[in-house]
Amino acid sequence: MQDIRDFIFRDIIDKQFRAALIPERTGCLSGVVEAQRIADEIGVQLSLCLREGETVTAGTVIGELVATPKQIALAEEKIIGSLAKFSGIATAAQRAVMLAEGKTRIVSGSWKKMPPAIKDGVRAAIVSGGATFRITNQPMVYLDKNYISMLGSISAALTAVKECNGFVKVVQIKGKFSSIEEETTEALKNGCGILMVDTGRLDDLVRCANTVNDLGKRTQVEIAFAGGVRLAQIPELTRYGMDMLCIGKEIVDATLLDMRLDVLR
Repeated sequence: MQDIRDFIFRDIIDKQFRAALIPERTGCLSGVVEAQRIADEIGVQLSLCLREGETVTAGTVIGELVATPKQIALAEEKIIGSLAKFSGIATAAQRAVMLAEGKTRIVSGSWKKMPPAIKDGVRAAIVSGGATFRITNQPMVYLDKNYISMLGSISAALTAVKECNGFVKVVQIKGKFSSIEEETTEALKNGCGILMVDTGRLDDLVRCANTVNDLGKRTQVEIAFAGGVRLAQIPELTRYGMDMLCIGKEIVDATLLDMRLDVLR
């Protein structure tokens, strides 16, 4: 089946045009490497005047491309789509970091639920925004509710990884197997390094933190909080003293930082 664009542009099919790339709103640029890969793939000459992680300003030209009419149409579909998606994620991550004001680390681990084809780009976008996609830079073992359920208990799960020397043991705390206090105590007594309170309930975070303090373990363990956290909640949540705040949907599913191509005449 013939591409309708070949018919529309039949009289100028090989003519070269210049087009300006312009963001529709201000934010953090991401997806530069992928955009250049796509440009090479479709035969477009793409020149960006900003680098990954730099600020784009609404209405200000951030790059130009030289291409035939059909290639420009393809660029609007593919290059803009990629830049808009990853820049939207980077902008949301940057906003989260700004709201945290250095009081807690911002983590977005939900890249794991993204389609395989865009996982690398999502991780890069999170980092470009100043956040991180892992709760620790050290090698780690993450024992979530399913691991714990299959192995029988938090203590059994930690025993199973006891010989994983050099790995931080992360335990998901949900109050599923016993109370928040009991799960926290069991994790601490069996070598947990990071407690992930993954319920989205502030009272669970407080109960976990109080248990850690009561056991005199606060300097020996880090506390992370997750569960439907919204960006608007960050200023309040940082008052509770957790080490990491994990934000999923509002970063990886952030609104696109839309852009447009304007053909220059």
